[in-house]
Amino acid sequence: MADFETIVNTRRSIREYQQKDVDDEDILKILKAGMQAPGSRLGAEPWEFVVIKDKETLAKLGEIKPRVTGAPVAIVLVANIERAFYKTVWQQDMGAAAENMLLEAVNLGLGGLWNGVAPDEERMTKIGEIIGIADISETKPYCIITVGYPAEGWENKFMDKFDEERIHYEKY
Repeated sequence: MADFETIVNTRRSIREYQQKDVDDEDILKILKAGMQAPGSRLGAEPWEFVVIKDKETLAKLGEIKPRVTGAPVAIVLVANIERAFYKTVWQQDMGAAAENMLLEAVNLGLGGLWNGVAPDEERMTKIGEIIGIADISETKPYCIITVGYPAEGWENKFMDKFDEERIHYEKY
């Protein structure tokens, strides 16, 4: 287990993976990390997750989000709007869950990639159909996180993005 500063500073988008299975125990840890995210109100967290390992399903998802195809595992984050307390900010709750999951992947020695789905209604509908959601009015695919062991050249490593010119105090 790495320290938090190392995890945050080395997480990067991993777009290529080794063809090596990810342990179910590690997948469960990633899912638990997502569920630990803050929501807009305690007990009203909208997240649900669909774990996909089947190569055929990954390929179907890859027709919409190409980076999914080569991943050993994809997790579709789905917002159940009925459970959201604030119906208009579910995306923020889902974003917190997604980032927790990506950080936990790094903690476990894995890599991950956030593949955006929402708010594009067409993409949300197509992804929904693949994972068994017929109507996206109350159950919305938000994003797909791919997870795996980074391929050579794609390791999690520090990339200095700090830019002091982007910091403002008191006013913009």
